[in-house]
Amino acid sequence: MGAQPKQANKEKRRETPLEFLASMAAVVVTALFILTFNLQAFEIPSGSMENTLLIGDHVFVDRIAYAPPSRWLGPLMPYRDIRRGDIVVFFSPAQPGQHLVKRVIGVPGDRIHLRDGVVVLNGRPQNEPYVIHSLGDYRRYRDNFPAVPPSYFDQVTSAWQTELPSHIQGGDLVVPPGCYFVMGDNREVSWDSRYWGFVPQQNILGRPLFIYWSFQTPEDQYEKTSLADRLAFSARVVIHFFGQTRWRRSFQMVR
Repeated sequence: MGAQPKQANKEKRRETPLEFLASMAAVVVTALFILTFNLQAFEIPSGSMENTLLIGDHVFVDRIAYAPPSRWLGPLMPYRDIRRGDIVVFFSPAQPGQHLVKRVIGVPGDRIHLRDGVVVLNGRPQNEPYVIHSLGDYRRYRDNFPAVPPSYFDQVTSAWQTELPSHIQGGDLVVPPGCYFVMGDNREVSWDSRYWGFVPQQNILGRPLFIYWSFQTPEDQYEKTSLADRLAFSARVVIHFFGQTRWRRSFQMVR
């Protein structure tokens, strides 16, 4: 009879405690790398992107997708150009240091105008199923941009009023190189490119990937800056965490 195979050959080699710790350390380091360099957490402070994003939504933003490709990470990272329809987080051109989130409507070279609230892009009216009109009113400048000049009540920045005419050709606004025209999905309450101009590419931080938590938040919560107001809201989160968390929005992809 042949020799019986050794029991050690039958059994799968067990991982030693040291090897297990090394594996866990690798996972932690990878997660920290992704969170530190790829993802950044943001919370939505206004209703300008409703119903796509609500006040109190907390999102993870991909900071790498729009970055200039690097030689050593290029093949590993999903770099791509900014496209029409992308939702982006960026530094506000009108309020330095403030983050905004809007949808890209026009990329460099695009010709844009609004007719009775409908976006006409390169001569074609757009079907935008994500857009809502929460106020239901009509404003000449807002809804017929840029054909109608702004009035005092339109809250257009002085810098944009001066610059705007230089970008109009044949009734269209022409997006210059290296810039983007953005608007909120809640068109009637969004303070966007119609009021302060283009977003330079270098201002764009990334795109929201998914909602990791959503909490019912008052519309004016992020306008309150006092310590007492912040502590009161923190207490509300603790007390009503389970009851006022929008569980159905958790882990929804942002589109």
